[in-house]
Amino acid sequence: MHGGTPASPQKDRSISARESTPRAAWLMLTLGVLAQAAGSLLVTTPAYLIPLLHTDRGMPLAQAGLISSTPNFGMVLALVAWGAAADRFGERWVISAGLALTALFVFLAAPGNGYVWLGILLTLAGAASAATNAASGRVVVGWFPKHRRGLAMGIRQMAPPLGTAVAALAVPPLAARHGLAAPMILAGTVTLVLALACVWGIRNPPRPARVRAASDAAAPSRPGAVGPSNPYRRNGFLARIHLVSALLVIPQFALSTFALVWLTAGLGWDATRAGIVVAASQFVGALGRIVVGYLSDRLGTRVGLLRWVAVAGVVCMVALGLLGWARWDGLAALMLIVASTVSVADNGLAFTSVAEAAGPFWSGRALGIQNTGQFIVASALGPAMGALITLVGYPLAFGLVAAAPLAAWGIVPRRDESWEELARD
Repeated sequence: MHGGTPASPQKDRSISARESTPRAAWLMLTLGVLAQAAGSLLVTTPAYLIPLLHTDRGMPLAQAGLISSTPNFGMVLALVAWGAAADRFGERWVISAGLALTALFVFLAAPGNGYVWLGILLTLAGAASAATNAASGRVVVGWFPKHRRGLAMGIRQMAPPLGTAVAALAVPPLAARHGLAAPMILAGTVTLVLALACVWGIRNPPRPARVRAASDAAAPSRPGAVGPSNPYRRNGFLARIHLVSALLVIPQFALSTFALVWLTAGLGWDATRAGIVVAASQFVGALGRIVVGYLSDRLGTRVGLLRWVAVAGVVCMVALGLLGWARWDGLAALMLIVASTVSVADNGLAFTSVAEAAGPFWSGRALGIQNTGQFIVASALGPAMGALITLVGYPLAFGLVAAAPLAAWGIVPRRDESWEELARD
């Protein structure tokens, strides 16, 4: 770019095409996915204990939903702090320490000495596991060039549904045979193993020199300033993405929390059969994130696809409610898989948008804020959705959830924003 003239889109694409992806990036991505999946296994394990607590032990559904939300509440408390730590100290030790602490709290929760104590320890475990949410996204954005980030973040975003799928397959039979302790021991063992693997394998990505950042920070009014200036003061792009993601997480957590208990208590399926359907929905959702991320690289837009995901979410939740109301169980189960896939398709797009707009010196905090908004909603959703289902039933409750992606559709920004493009201008 000579004389400050912005590069043409064709030139930008040719530059991106010549950028190579470091070999180390793929190892970082693999470890980031596994670390995030381990954290997701812990966070979603309580949701698959709801049949044990509600059906077998007679706990009210709203109370069981409250216990299932405690890890999400813990994440809300810690996400921004972990993100700031990642900005300051790097990703390696943040991820490793978070997973180790998660394992400790889960092992302490395994004896199940009272539901209050269980809720406290699950809250602490959720707070510790937030380290992977805040830092693993930074690893992806830091190691991969822009024209590969959508695909890489899509692969990274496979982690939550994969962790959820493992929980759906393993937790119900373990809980049925051995009570609360066995699922906790499983989650603790997995997180401890991944903590050790991340200490060994993760390396912090290269970042722009802070010397340049400090000099540019002296002129924070310049839109393209490179450095630690607050990106939230630039415009409302990040705030809008955060709000959109908070709305789109409603169908995701409504389905991941209550799909299994709907299939078992609502439709009368056995736990194994229902677990297979839920696990299949999570696995297909994981693949869907990769496809959406790849498309965002090819089409050159994150927010454009995000808008279409919101529309698809409205259609799927309404269809799921109608099929459940009609008691077409087979079609309803199939639509559950489709709706679950759509409900998680936005995450990689939004995360990539946030990281690209925030830049390398703010992405940890920005991703922490992004996750905080999502998990505030998720924490409230467990008891609220349980109460709504008790009042109106599963089909109508699922149909009403369609209002969230409908609202999100109107808030999605019209164009993408990239820290690198602002820095070149």
